[in-house]
Amino acid sequence: MAEVDDTQHEMADEPRFLPPASFEFLALSLRAQAEFQLGLMHFGPPEEKPKVDLVLARHSIDLLGVLQEKTKGNLTLEEQRLLENSLTELRFRYVQALESEKKQS
Repeated sequence: MAEVDDTQHEMADEPRFLPPASFEFLALSLRAQAEFQLGLMHFGPPEEKPKVDLVLARHSIDLLGVLQEKTKGNLTLEEQRLLENSLTELRFRYVQALESEKKQS
């Protein structure tokens, strides 16, 4: 047990690179999450590709929509465009994935 505690303590002291906490990073994190859930982003061999999860993808897209609504009028032009473009792309990809799933059924 003491070894685990020592290892955790050593890991906590290691320097790590973390991007600055920003609106852009938050929006891009949610976008990447939705892209993974839609099967648009995958790392590793093709046989390990995770299954598309439309329920979670829809939830992530909806979260971005909530973020857009709650920040309306308080964003820079760049932040506003990031959200709008992300939502447009993800909604389009969601519909494509939904139609693809229906064809496979």
